[in-house]
Amino acid sequence: MAIHYLILLSRQGKVRLAKWFTTLSPKEKAKIIKDVTQLVLSRRTRMCNFLEYKDSKVVYRRYASLFFIAGCASTDNELITLETVHRYVEQMDKYYGNVCELDIIFNFQKAYFILDELLLAGEMQESSKKNVLRCISQQDSLEDMEKLASQLACPSSVLVSPSPLTRPHPRSSPAAILIPTTTTPTSHNTFSSVNLSAGAHVST
Repeated sequence: MAIHYLILLSRQGKVRLAKWFTTLSPKEKAKIIKDVTQLVLSRRTRMCNFLEYKDSKVVYRRYASLFFIAGCASTDNELITLETVHRYVEQMDKYYGNVCELDIIFNFQKAYFILDELLLAGEMQESSKKNVLRCISQQDSLEDMEKLASQLACPSSVLVSPSPLTRPHPRSSPAAILIPTTTTPTSHNTFSSVNLSAGAHVST
């Protein structure tokens, strides 16, 4: 059993993350994203989380403001695919801490790192949550060491701070990016373990 692709889609139809485990042309990828977006966003809340698309299956689940969409072969087990998607969300929640859409927008490379540690060629390669988090922590430590080495090599760079307009912090001002200024973000916008079951409906 292997996942062909994994797409993170917002309620507005914006792609936040796309990982392909099969070789496709850019035109084919764009076609799949367009078709799957229309299929998933048009479905009601209480409908089944599985649907057929051409000669494959689409398995999706909504977490807060994002749809996690996975494509698999028509002969694959949909429940295993759904559990793999759920495991990915749990891993991100542990790493980010109550992960939300903004974390993926402004720190998307970590979302890809976690996915690469979890899946290999579309198949589960590491089922241990601790091992995945340990590998990501080692990558973070290596990046910190490289940054420190570059600062020591160029001391003048320590005095230059990046502009907040070019590198906004994901937690600094979410209202200015996705939410009207008259409202404030609420707790239901996160993918915490409390909300992990939200939006999941499987037909019998």
